[in-house]
Amino acid sequence: KPYLSDEEELEALVRQAFLGEIESLTRGYAKTYATALRTFLRFLAIQGRCPPNLDRAIPTVPEWRLAALPRYLERNDIERLIASCDLSKSLGLRDRAVLLLLVRLGLRAGDIVAMRLDDVDWEAGTLRVLGKGRKEVCLPLVQDAGEALIEYLVKARPSTDCDRVFLCANAPIRCLANSSTVSGIVESALRRAGIVNPPSQGAHLLRHSAATSMLRSGASLDVIATVLRHQST
Repeated sequence: KPYLSDEEELEALVRQAFLGEIESLTRGYAKTYATALRTFLRFLAIQGRCPPNLDRAIPTVPEWRLAALPRYLERNDIERLIASCDLSKSLGLRDRAVLLLLVRLGLRAGDIVAMRLDDVDWEAGTLRVLGKGRKEVCLPLVQDAGEALIEYLVKARPSTDCDRVFLCANAPIRCLANSSTVSGIVESALRRAGIVNPPSQGAHLLRHSAATSMLRSGASLDVIATVLRHQST
């Protein structure tokens, strides 16, 4: 079909049609739709079936990183998660200590993997953690997390020369492989607890839950940023 002679009017028409189409789409799909439509308009321009540069009429779909609220678990679900660990087994003792450290201190999965025996100061009741940029921070070791850690070290941790705190439960005795192993512990606990359709299944879910819990308890963003070791409030 012949295109309109007024190029500005045609651009406005294309823009209006595009905005109408993406109203019900997610941000991600809308960005894909915009890319496809721009490509199609460039193809039509090469074929001489529309004016050149009509693809510029398609606006950019904004999608800001971390613009959405963090995904978290409600307090009741957190308690179910922790209670799902079988404390009659070594694996259950280890997993409970890991879960409590994640949700009480907002640790990252990498913090759990890298944690060493001398990072815990039992007299001061603190845990030394290396944040991003190798910045060292001492966090208060809260009561239930500290007790769970002691129980694991005394009753369940295999005897080995390795100084890492958390070890694999199955032979051969070795350190946790990587952060994915810790996320696997959280994922297994979610299944055991019967938490259906959690907002996410990795270890970061409990870090976000810790931050949300602190905020609801009246902690300031400055305090939360300090505990989570964020460089920016």
